[in-house]
Amino acid sequence: MAAGNWWRGAVIYQVYPRSFSDSNGDGVGDLPGLLARLDHIASLGVDAIWISPFFTSPMADFGYDIADYRNVDPLFGTLEDFDRVLTKAHALGLKVMIDQVLSHCSSAHPWFQESRQSRDNPKADWFVWADAKPDGSPPNNWLSIFGGVAWTWEPRRGQYYLHNFLASQPDLNFHNPQVRAAQLDNVKFWLDRGVDGLRLDAINFCFHDAQLRDNPPKPAALRTGRGFSPDNPYAFQYHWYNNTRPETLGFLHELRALMDRYPDVGALGEISSEDSLATMAEYCAPGRLHMGYSFELLTEDASPAYIRATVEALEAKLGAGWPCWAISNHDVQRAVTRWGGVDADDALAKQLVALVCALRGSVCLYQGEELGLPEAEVPFEALQDPYGKTFWPNFKGRDGCRTPLPWDAGARAGFTTGTPWLPIPAAHRARSVAAQEQDPRSVLHAARAFLHWRRRQPALVEGGIRFLDAPPPLLAFVREHAGQRLLAVFNLSPAPVAWPVFAVGELLAVPGPEAGRLQDGTLHLPPRGVAFAVLE
Repeated sequence: MAAGNWWRGAVIYQVYPRSFSDSNGDGVGDLPGLLARLDHIASLGVDAIWISPFFTSPMADFGYDIADYRNVDPLFGTLEDFDRVLTKAHALGLKVMIDQVLSHCSSAHPWFQESRQSRDNPKADWFVWADAKPDGSPPNNWLSIFGGVAWTWEPRRGQYYLHNFLASQPDLNFHNPQVRAAQLDNVKFWLDRGVDGLRLDAINFCFHDAQLRDNPPKPAALRTGRGFSPDNPYAFQYHWYNNTRPETLGFLHELRALMDRYPDVGALGEISSEDSLATMAEYCAPGRLHMGYSFELLTEDASPAYIRATVEALEAKLGAGWPCWAISNHDVQRAVTRWGGVDADDALAKQLVALVCALRGSVCLYQGEELGLPEAEVPFEALQDPYGKTFWPNFKGRDGCRTPLPWDAGARAGFTTGTPWLPIPAAHRARSVAAQEQDPRSVLHAARAFLHWRRRQPALVEGGIRFLDAPPPLLAFVREHAGQRLLAVFNLSPAPVAWPVFAVGELLAVPGPEAGRLQDGTLHLPPRGVAFAVLE
């Protein structure tokens, strides 16, 4: 990583705190639990942690509905607990990123509680309020990504307010300069406290169309999206007017100007738009975000052609911008199951860590990827996610990727002494950290070995990327930096593959994934095999 740009090429480990480690037996993970387990994360060879929201919240959307941007919810601990996490992480050589949810807050936030009272209070214009149509219906046809109309009636004002997510997550009015200043001040609070970076949730949702124009309909054949399914009415529209507005770019410059006052911090924007790759490129232009990531590899399609086309499309648009890739997070089915099915084996889990960490850019690894955890089956009666409850059974929500991390094989998996907030399946307990530490062939040992090896390869951390034409199921590309040229080849299938190759020097002894071998000019890759070679 370049001096002063710690985030460039970094591997960032995502902690979903309520499912990481519980210190007090209430069944919900917390900051003292994270503090006690930081050594595990540091041992992996990652560069940073990103902690999902731990702020004061009614938890309607599990922390992404913030009622106080500057405090820790008692469920997770205290500000002092956060400071202890920050101090120990830094002592272990880990940078710390935190989520910032700027576009919306909780309906319990004092700002909204004041705004909803009348049309003439000091916070009256801090949220997106609009009059009903003459027939009493909502101001336009905008829809919530969590299902239903994006407008809720407030009788005290006699107006509707906008919520792109849950009705308890009202959208802030970023057209109001006081709102922008207040949110930048909240960001400053955490930068002053010493955080190294921000992960900006739904950053393209900050601004709405001031004219409140209707979104146009989307043809049935095009009703695909990232983070929502084709049967969600949200997929029935082009979202031209309720997000990704041009005014956002000005705010990104304001945010970057604030961040540039601090030494070596980075901002990672989460972007989900009609053309997420184009928006990423736009948002990561000079003077804006340091890097961006989208849902483009959080899809069902794991073919070499799709991965290549996605990365090449972004590379063609990005210019000087910097990408960040993820194949799992707290919002989508775990990658091992999504790309390998219910019977996926450890070879796939090992390969996926190597694959995402070999692409150009930074990487977000989601807790449990280092264990090869599959998606958990959560029965409806145990479901917590409001999104899943609304769309069950076609969409089972996000709880299957949010179940607690298994630390040992006990009934509560070493996660808690109480009843875990989501059930921990037996299949996960069998893959616990303790069990995998004892098995030198485990996914955990493979992931750790690969991540430590990657750190020493300048081409993988900072190099450019160029794809090669390889027959399916192979994905092949070259990474090059500072005189190091590496050929990376991945067999994305459960069957062995042989490929005649050219001008290849030695195969590198890469720890972790199932290794290929070179014989008489032919590369032999086992099922889910990987090869890295020095190019002559």
